[in-house]
Amino acid sequence: MDAPPGSDVTLTNLPKKTTYEGILKVAGRVNPFPVTVQDDQPEHVIGYGATGIVWSVTDPRNGRRVALKAMRNRFQSLGSTKRAFREIRMLCFFKHENVLSALDLVQPPALGCFQEIYVVSELMATDLCKILASPQPISEVHVKLYVYQILRGLKYLVSARIIHRDIKPGNLLVDHNCVLKICDFGLARTEDPNEQRRMTQDVVTPYYRAPELLLGADHYGPAIDMWSVGCVFAELLGRRVLFQAMAPTQLLDRITELLGTPELKDMSHGCDGARAYMLSRPHKPPSLAKLNSLSALATPEAVDLLIKMLVFNPDKRITCVDALSHKYLTCGRWLYHQSLCSCCETSALGRTNATDLEPVARHAFDDSFELDLTSARRAKEEVHKFILERCAASHGVPLCINTESTVFPFFASVTVSYTQPPTPHRWK
Repeated sequence: MDAPPGSDVTLTNLPKKTTYEGILKVAGRVNPFPVTVQDDQPEHVIGYGATGIVWSVTDPRNGRRVALKAMRNRFQSLGSTKRAFREIRMLCFFKHENVLSALDLVQPPALGCFQEIYVVSELMATDLCKILASPQPISEVHVKLYVYQILRGLKYLVSARIIHRDIKPGNLLVDHNCVLKICDFGLARTEDPNEQRRMTQDVVTPYYRAPELLLGADHYGPAIDMWSVGCVFAELLGRRVLFQAMAPTQLLDRITELLGTPELKDMSHGCDGARAYMLSRPHKPPSLAKLNSLSALATPEAVDLLIKMLVFNPDKRITCVDALSHKYLTCGRWLYHQSLCSCCETSALGRTNATDLEPVARHAFDDSFELDLTSARRAKEEVHKFILERCAASHGVPLCINTESTVFPFFASVTVSYTQPPTPHRWK
């Protein structure tokens, strides 16, 4: 996939034709590896996530380019500290080709000076948002490869009982070989089997937000991610946002224009006020035939899978396992495992497929550590302790931030406004 990675911010104040030490250095030593960064490939911002800024930087241990996520201002409250802790523990837990994981956690300073969390991960070339906004053509093969990998990664997350809660094109990274990874777990959480426990509704970027969230559901499951995948799938086919509106009521109107007015039993996950609103609106018949005209890529098989993803009732929405078995993805599966995956082996005799082409997590992600986080101070101490333990257990050479780097003043000055999706509509 020949797509430019794109940069949001670059270093423009450095002297031309120079080299300089990068923002990362080996902890506890003075320049043990004299790796410098060339000015023709400066360290720069490549994206903004739900919880931080992502930089393209150089690993001083080997000279390779990596992604560095800077998570700042995360210790202001117990809630934000818990979310940051949950995110880094998830990134350290993940072991899957289509899910971004942490390569390293940067060694923190003493607890009294500990204000930021830095996570090192694999550097990817671009994301689906940039690809969709570019003039680069997207073929049917590309769509099948991307959707297959999204579902493959999502199946792993579901098996770990994790709900991503912000699947969108910008959180789907792609490298030059079309390998895709789900990223940004700043809003992720574990699936809660207790249906009486209220869950946060202000999640998922509005365009990709499932109907049950728009209807004010107090409890939901991984089906919200499948809806988001369906919206991304439609965007890949049509090169435009499927449900473009910001207010929940407007989004519900856009959805019903396509799916038709749902029956009352299909709105059981919503609150009384939301159901009353839906019933007060003019009845609309489904117009799913519109999906056939998204583009020439919207083949009957593609539309059939898409319709199964975009089901109003989450209990009737297709699951990851069933979606992966759909005949539309047969070609994507074959292409991915023919040359892109690392689970299959190549020998002189040819390609040997792995016994499990869509592996699951060995066990569910354990979030019981959150029970001990009783205050913001306590949570910060536990985050600090966890990072130090990870650095010690890695058996590698730990990294720290190089405050003496020429880049550091610029690096420290770049901040992000932590904007969350709009507060859910307060139904009467």
